[in-house]
Amino acid sequence: MQAGVLRRMDALAVRWRGQRDATHLMTGLRGEREALFHLRRLGYVVVARRWKTPKLRGDVDLIAWDGEWLCFVEVKTRGSRGVVAAEAAIDEEKQAMLRRMARAYLRGFPEPGRNSVPVRFDVVSVYLRGSGNEFEVQKGAFRWV
Repeated sequence: MQAGVLRRMDALAVRWRGQRDATHLMTGLRGEREALFHLRRLGYVVVARRWKTPKLRGDVDLIAWDGEWLCFVEVKTRGSRGVVAAEAAIDEEKQAMLRRMARAYLRGFPEPGRNSVPVRFDVVSVYLRGSGNEFEVQKGAFRWV
């Protein structure tokens, strides 16, 4: 129900103020929102969306708990499936940035238990379809090291 309400609010906002953002940015934001609701249906507990820190460039699309795992989730959105999978856009540089962001996020945890939190990097590929979206969740897409 929440997802439907957000979709309608977004559509009204575009109609009311006009389309001001670049189409690819709007597609990315829509994909992040759709991924959030998909992960919640899978049992993830989302604790942050578009998390940033002033000390680093970039953001983490979603941070969520999947059981005992603290997951830093990168969302890649496409209008359709192409020859190259959406998750292929996450190169070494992007992985390094996500690792730095994860370390910064974990600094907010109490010192004694901080190092015992199991961390995982997941990738959600979202393929937007008129009749229904497709999702691929890749758990542990790349390593912490």
